[in-house]
Amino acid sequence: MNVVIVESPAKAKTINKYLGADYQVLASYGHVRDLPPKDGSVKPDEDFAMTWEVDAKSQKRLSDIAKAVKDADRLILATDPDREGEAISWHVLEVLQKKRVLKDTQVERVVFNAITKQAILEAMKHPRQIDTPLVDAYLARRALDYLVGFTLSPVLWRKLPGARSAGRVQSVALRLICDRELEIEVFKPQEYWSILANLKTPAGDAFQAGLTVFDGKKIGRHDITNGEDAGRIKTMLLASTYTVDSVTSKPAKRNPAAPFTTSTLQQEASRKLGFSASRTMQVAQKLYEGAAIGGETTGLITYMRTDGVQIAQEAIESARKVIGQDFGDKYVPEKPRFYSSKAKNAQEAHEAVRPTDLARRPKDVARFLDPDQARLYELIWKRTMASQMESAVLERTTIEIVAKGQGQTAQLRASGSVVRFDGFLALYQESRDDEDDENSRRLPAVDGGAALTLGSVDGTSETIEANQHFTTPPPRYTEASLVKKMEELGIGRPSTYASTLQTLRDRDYVELEKKQLVPQDKGRIVTAFLESFFNRYVEFDFTASLEEQLDKISAGELSWLDVLRAFWQDFSATVDETKDLRVAQVIDTLNELLGPHIFPAKEDGTNPRACPSCANGQLSLKVSRFGAFIGCSNYPECNYTRQLAKSGDGDGAADDGPKVLGQDPETGLDVSLRTGRFGPYVQLGEEAKPKRSSLPKGWSAADMDLDKALQLLSLPREVGPHPEDGKMISAGIGRYGPFVLHDGTYANLSSPDEVFSVGINRAVDALAEKRAKGGRGATATPLKELGEHPEGSGPVNVYDGRYGPYIKHGKINATLPKDTDPQAVTLEQAVLLIAEKAAKSGTKKPAAKKTAAKKPAAKKTAAKKADGAAKKTTTRKTAAKKTTATKTTSKTTVGSAASDEVPWDDAS
Repeated sequence: MNVVIVESPAKAKTINKYLGADYQVLASYGHVRDLPPKDGSVKPDEDFAMTWEVDAKSQKRLSDIAKAVKDADRLILATDPDREGEAISWHVLEVLQKKRVLKDTQVERVVFNAITKQAILEAMKHPRQIDTPLVDAYLARRALDYLVGFTLSPVLWRKLPGARSAGRVQSVALRLICDRELEIEVFKPQEYWSILANLKTPAGDAFQAGLTVFDGKKIGRHDITNGEDAGRIKTMLLASTYTVDSVTSKPAKRNPAAPFTTSTLQQEASRKLGFSASRTMQVAQKLYEGAAIGGETTGLITYMRTDGVQIAQEAIESARKVIGQDFGDKYVPEKPRFYSSKAKNAQEAHEAVRPTDLARRPKDVARFLDPDQARLYELIWKRTMASQMESAVLERTTIEIVAKGQGQTAQLRASGSVVRFDGFLALYQESRDDEDDENSRRLPAVDGGAALTLGSVDGTSETIEANQHFTTPPPRYTEASLVKKMEELGIGRPSTYASTLQTLRDRDYVELEKKQLVPQDKGRIVTAFLESFFNRYVEFDFTASLEEQLDKISAGELSWLDVLRAFWQDFSATVDETKDLRVAQVIDTLNELLGPHIFPAKEDGTNPRACPSCANGQLSLKVSRFGAFIGCSNYPECNYTRQLAKSGDGDGAADDGPKVLGQDPETGLDVSLRTGRFGPYVQLGEEAKPKRSSLPKGWSAADMDLDKALQLLSLPREVGPHPEDGKMISAGIGRYGPFVLHDGTYANLSSPDEVFSVGINRAVDALAEKRAKGGRGATATPLKELGEHPEGSGPVNVYDGRYGPYIKHGKINATLPKDTDPQAVTLEQAVLLIAEKAAKSGTKKPAAKKTAAKKPAAKKTAAKKADGAAKKTTTRKTAAKKTTATKTTSKTTVGSAASDEVPWDDAS
């Protein structure tokens, strides 16, 4: 018997069909061991020895694997063909060796780039051993990410309350986003003017030309800086005669882009399909694992984590054949196209992401896939096919024009291009951020020396257009452009991009607004702190250099321990330097560094840090366990606070102090709109403890008026007595949204507006419905039933919770990652999330352990009574001796508590 180990049960089921009865294929369900999420799992003082932990779920799977291997002739490790896959195989082998079950069993490692029968059978013919350098690279990355996370994050918690975590790659990506935001904030628009002439040929064809030279001086895009100069040039051109100086037409070719790598797939899926990086990888994973087509589950694409751009020879031949069939022979280039990349790491040896069978057209498989899978498959298919198609042939035309009038001379130019043969453009065109619309214009036929006249183009009334413009700041990063930038800088690797971006959003360091990555104040403060006190470790060159060293480890050119020793020596010394750093010093530094953001200059030139509430207070950055905010130096006499800055869309209350909306007709007190550390709120009066009410979700500070403010301040609102018992029903807005309350029972309302209009009948119905469900303890209806757990331990379902959709199995609840469609979750994904949650929460068997813990406690109490004062003295001495141990335990607890806060940048 041959035992084959893969990661996923879906993969195992498919491969088992291909290999037959002589093979037993088992799934490891991802990684079987991990570093415990607490301080001390990596020991620098013991030459970076690592403590690996197997959770309860993995323990059972490993026992099943060990049982199968015990009687096997051959163990075949067939996990994914990348660093993480190699690591899983290594972990499985290490555990089996410790269990002493291998004996004379032959151990082999096989890799395949696609889950197809041909690819798998071919891989089985070419086994190898575990790639030790690739495992070393995994160990180095794992240790580095762990050491940075569990060493740097506690520094943040102590010196910067409210901060959550820092990571080796995560923090550098965050710096990119924050640096771009600072560029936008300090950007000062510059005025410039463009001059365009609308011209007609002798044949009456219209076109447009732009000014390039005036009075012998070359005119650049931003050289005309005021309306006076623009008007003078326009007057001259209106009085000028126009002659064609030259016409040049040059043929040009446009070549197709290479097939997808992980990075380019994420970028293009973001631009064309609107997918996040993590969503792209989720859908691609499904396509890789395959769909049931023709009664057999077959992988539809090759492995999706790769830096390689080349594809197999048989794929090239298949592509050329399909191109000829679908488009004709003229679309098939004379020779196949071959691509190369500049990637230096081990994943370059993999193929690009491509369909496993290019004859399997998108229309043929769409009915077997969900909409997102079908769209991504079509994108991958088109890109792969286009990469082997003939180039597009263009004709680029430039018309140079001379204008003479009022004793002055000017030159203008019109540029355009014509597609003479569409080639690969007939199928696919890559999205580009720098498309030049001017070069896509088609120009009329005209000869050199021809006289031109002023006319109108596209219905314009003006023959000479002088248009005012202002320079714009660089755009915020999208997920696509950030991945591209990280790739250019050499930061991160294919397996890190999606998880890094998701971590930034999960930590609330960044939000995605209209596809743009907007840094939140929490993220900006962390970045400022790291730049101030750990600058080297958020430098782009340093991070890229470390990535290169890790790549050299995977190539067998460097020792992974040497790299760790060199890194730790400097890093630990930098951390030690912060031990005596006071929080006040940190705040002063951040005040200075974040000045342009949190204290933007005022138009009237007054001091931006002057407190708007009291006479002589100065505003400063403050921190609390809830995060950072701006407060007055005269606290507690002055309790003025606000958020760090206005929100990106200007939706917040004014930063220059309270905005009085009017007076309360009952008390005559001012009703004001303010912004505090938790967002905008309204306040009645200025007494010591004024009545306040936060704006509910969906309400904009910009739309607030006196009536709305008085409505909020009037809450809770009495709806009326309940018809059954006469007890009052009230309506209000709480931390979980709008509600009605009766005798301790809360029932949610659909919107904040309903709080002010809900009547007695609607309130009674809502309360009755809530009581019928049994309140919080009731059994909810699943959003999706996934089926029985593979271990036979009960059903796995998806529910909708107060904090979003989650997976439930027994007593374990695992929150779904952001942007995950609960209806698209599979049983395999759910089982992995459940296992991860169980490992992080340290789920234990409660009954036996609790009972065992109580008995010694009782004996200890009895012993204390018997021993008397002498025993107490001994206890005190023992406690004194254990001071060091207590400190160590405390440190461990901090690390353990933060297990969900530490990002693992290289998690695939």
